Amino acid sequence: MAIEVGELAARISKLPALAGSTRVIAVDGPAGSGKTTLAARLAAQLSGAQILNTDQLYHGWNGLADGAQRLVDDVLLPLSEDRAATVRPWDWSAGSEAEPRALPACETLIVDGGGCGSRAAAEFLSMIIWLDADQALRQERALQRDGEIFSPYWQIWAAQERELFGREQTRERADLVILTDDDPAQSS
Repeated sequence: MAIEVGELAARISKLPALAGSTRVIAVDGPAGSGKTTLAARLAAQLSGAQILNTDQLYHGWNGLADGAQRLVDDVLLPLSEDRAATVRPWDWSAGSEAEPRALPACETLIVDGGGCGSRAAAEFLSMIIWLDADQALRQERALQRDGEIFSPYWQIWAAQERELFGREQTRERADLVILTDDDPAQSS
């Protein structure tokens, strides 16, 4: 990883909260770039930080763009009013929404997942971190992580990512870009 996680966490801890009293950090990028790994490393360094993985917000394999909007409507807007957010997690096995759960306001919320740095979310985000790696390496990591569950959907998901990221220009708007090609610890 191109940046030391402790230094990044120290930098984050000095950022202002833009979603009410919650500082929201978006860890965005394509599948297999290392978002979940970085989010976990940051949360371990930031006292009281919570992680929200956007996989809970996508309604199936065609739900990337809708999940990005659900993040704004269900999580960021309520937090901006210092209210508890409601996450309506997607049950991937059942193919439907699971029971909603409350996400209380916290000092730092790390949002981990594709689409979380969208323009609609930008006003609530204290920082956008973009992770990326070579496409073949990302695919290898994602399929190693998720096995045969992801394999039939890789092309569908990758096409949604290209469309969303192209439209949103997330990488270009990111506060920090990290390439994870040389980091064997990255796996998400």
